[in-house]
Amino acid sequence: MAINASIETRDIDKLSKDTGNIYKTIAVIGKRARQISSNMKEELNGKLAEFASTVDNLEEIFENREQIEISKFYEKMPKPTKVATEEFLEEKILYRTPESEDGGIKI
Repeated sequence: MAINASIETRDIDKLSKDTGNIYKTIAVIGKRARQISSNMKEELNGKLAEFASTVDNLEEIFENREQIEISKFYEKMPKPTKVATEEFLEEKILYRTPESEDGGIKI
């Protein structure tokens, strides 16, 4: 997935086209961004767990280049909200809005 990490403006009409409401769109994108963030955090913690040490020696902690490179890689990745917005615009997110008892729609 090639997503540019820089900031860009979005057309609100284009974002709300599918849901008919910008607030519903933001709710969908926000929920997906939390999923992506959680997955990234689990993945990063799994990779960094390999470097966990019980030694309190500061020299060993600061000299681990591989750990630093992994951390830098994750810092350079696009933010979860950016990825979720791109997925929404490319119609890769499946969402549904169940109807409430009074006939309205709730998310």
